[in-house]
Amino acid sequence: MARLFPVPRPEYPRPQLVRRDWLCLNGRWQFEIDQGDSGLDRGLLQRPLHDTIVVPFCPESKLSGVENTDYLNAVWYRRDVAIPAAWRGRRILLHFQASDYDTFVWANGTEVGRHRGGMTPFTCDLTAVAVPGKKVTLIVRARDHARESMPSGKQSWTFANSGCHYTRTTGIWQTVWLEPVPLRAHLLRPKILPDLAHRRFVIEQPVQGNQSGLTYRARLRSGRKLLGEASCACGEGFYPRLDLAVPAGSLRPWSPEDPHLYDLELELVDAQGRVVDRVESYAGLRSVSLENYAVKLNGRPVFQRLVLDQGYYPDGILTAPSDAALVRDIKLSLAAGFNGARLHQKVFEERFLYHADRLGYLVWGEFSDWGLNGGEPVRGWQQRPDGAIERAGNHGGNNFPPSLFTQWIEALQRDFNHPSIVGWCPLNETQRRQDERFTVHDDLMRGLFLATKLYDATRPVLDVSGYAHGLAESDVYDGHDYDQNPGTFKRRHDGLLADRPFVKDTLMHQSVPWQPGQPYFVSEFGGIWWNPRARPGDASWGYGDRPKSLEVFFTRFERLCAALLDNRRMFGYCYTQLTDVYQEQNGIFYFDRRRKFDLRRVRAAQQRPAAIERPARKSSGTRR
Repeated sequence: MARLFPVPRPEYPRPQLVRRDWLCLNGRWQFEIDQGDSGLDRGLLQRPLHDTIVVPFCPESKLSGVENTDYLNAVWYRRDVAIPAAWRGRRILLHFQASDYDTFVWANGTEVGRHRGGMTPFTCDLTAVAVPGKKVTLIVRARDHARESMPSGKQSWTFANSGCHYTRTTGIWQTVWLEPVPLRAHLLRPKILPDLAHRRFVIEQPVQGNQSGLTYRARLRSGRKLLGEASCACGEGFYPRLDLAVPAGSLRPWSPEDPHLYDLELELVDAQGRVVDRVESYAGLRSVSLENYAVKLNGRPVFQRLVLDQGYYPDGILTAPSDAALVRDIKLSLAAGFNGARLHQKVFEERFLYHADRLGYLVWGEFSDWGLNGGEPVRGWQQRPDGAIERAGNHGGNNFPPSLFTQWIEALQRDFNHPSIVGWCPLNETQRRQDERFTVHDDLMRGLFLATKLYDATRPVLDVSGYAHGLAESDVYDGHDYDQNPGTFKRRHDGLLADRPFVKDTLMHQSVPWQPGQPYFVSEFGGIWWNPRARPGDASWGYGDRPKSLEVFFTRFERLCAALLDNRRMFGYCYTQLTDVYQEQNGIFYFDRRRKFDLRRVRAAQQRPAAIERPARKSSGTRR
């Protein structure tokens, strides 16, 4: 549909389920801050709002036009939208790609939806209240009591930024849009399983309004070439399911070197052969497996040279200012010699993963679990005189909201089809104490692990990144190690060669033992502090002592990377981090993405062949 006026972030927000007709609702909305969360009682549902905001940018951001970084306990949005007359006879859906945290939606004064969670999309059905050819008044209230226990990722619990916590995000922060779908039955997001061993895709297709008399049909293309077609009857089970074979001559496994994507056309057809609904999608055919300490892609070990990416922007906070900014971050990482990223404490936009798919960029899908403070008062983080950051509050306990499971499963459903995702990790740096009062942590960890494995048996799952590993059956094991001395760092991780990997095992971080043969990687390291412009007293920190010169930085970086690349049992690493984020100034790039270092040297340090990618030696222990 043609754009009638320029809007921010106008690109299609859901690249793996594309329909022709849609309407982007980004742009200027009425807006009002409801600091006391009393707006419903004060009649905000019935009257115009006092201010304006630019959606999809959060009110804390510069791009929103509001730029209020105080605690915003509730915010309201209002906009009149004309429903296209051409949509008559169809169901009208209102989509929110993400809104933080508790969101309620009204249309013409009638509640049409609510959602809890700040990172995943949700949909409201407007069909009963919206009339094509007429206007509908949309009203949104988002509540975000940031000092309560809720999964909020790196959003600051304290008034200002501190340590590795950053400016908060409240309310709408991803695209809002309308979509018409068939009234009787329509296709939902498919689950596309790549089966490289049998040269096929297996598609499980949820259908809203599934019924007999309908046929589900799928076509597979590579470019303009039709490779195959399959169909099955609807109404005989919960989901239509079919196989699409890839001819041997057209087999191109997805990989960083050749990120080939096959196109899919998915249709619902009625008994008379008429197309009821049609969407376009895509998929990559690849496998991920574990064997002899290695994580293999398409049957061969690929050392994962990852970088920690927190997905923050100076002007948009959690929201990229443009689609091009998402592409730029991936290309900056690749130019620095990384082949992927841990998408840290944030469920990234769908379009970021789309670009990762087409650019051959490996990523780990994670969740924004930080913020679950166990019900104790939150006191945030503090910086010691030596520059180290320590937690001043509690990050473990018995106060975990049930919606955490819902939100994580929503993320799995949204992102399962992306070939760029090579692993999942729902928790980061949690505490597991020797105290019966905190055994609920084990239930949480195990529940999230089992939910992930049940939904996805095609990728490895890490029970928790960094500290308190609680599951012997975790597919992989990891450690976080910010030792800045390359010599002691190497000796510590050479212990893996003698089946003694580095494990942070203290009173507050009890872990189950690593299993021989279990793939291991250092999923956070480095974090070398470098900002030559920082003056004494400035809000600036990194891990350990700040190098006194660029040469000292490069020597440290090169030797830290080499210690892991040369370890024949190490399957990867993740360097902290891609960019500076506010006061945490240990990025390869500045916060505004300007270059800090000679990228040729940063890249060269990582491009030496990794030991685990060399011809395999005989080794004991195999995990499948």
